[in-house]
Amino acid sequence: MAYFPAFIKLDNISILIVGGGYIASEKLEHLLDFTSNIKVIAPELSLHMKQMIDENNLVYEDRVYKTADINKFGVVIVAVDDIPLQEQIFNEAKLLSNCLVNSVDSVNYCDFIFPSYIKKDDLTIAVSTSGSSPAMAKHLRRYLQNLIPNSIGDFLKEMKNYRKTMPKGKDRMEFLDKKAEQYISTWENN
Repeated sequence: MAYFPAFIKLDNISILIVGGGYIASEKLEHLLDFTSNIKVIAPELSLHMKQMIDENNLVYEDRVYKTADINKFGVVIVAVDDIPLQEQIFNEAKLLSNCLVNSVDSVNYCDFIFPSYIKKDDLTIAVSTSGSSPAMAKHLRRYLQNLIPNSIGDFLKEMKNYRKTMPKGKDRMEFLDKKAEQYISTWENN
């Protein structure tokens, strides 16, 4: 079954990352594009992981995962190669805390997956193959990223201002639609 695409506002959601290696640092790097409400539990950290934790003043506990560590978290990332631990945390989440879990490379223990994504200012585009081919998602993301001009952030600020200042209704909708169509049509000429 395919994954439902959704963009989640993480402002008031606490995130726990279990693990401190290369994959955990990749997940942390992606999450930091959207929030810093993140705690890490791991007995060891990669240098990159430690650097990101320090630079972003994240909470870090130097230890192994203990039962019920997931309580009070809305999202848990299990970035360890220990499949029994992935299963344990996933099952705990279903029984105790009702949080969303992502277990790296174990779709059986995932409520969601990390898509390959493009983030340029307010624009975020996610690409997923529902786990069939992360490599394809990565290369498609790179292809799409090259199509989007760096001016997209300025254009989106302008559009946001129009939305704030123009009265709602059909005229505003048509105006904004026309502006977006015109902006994208300039990409074809470059």
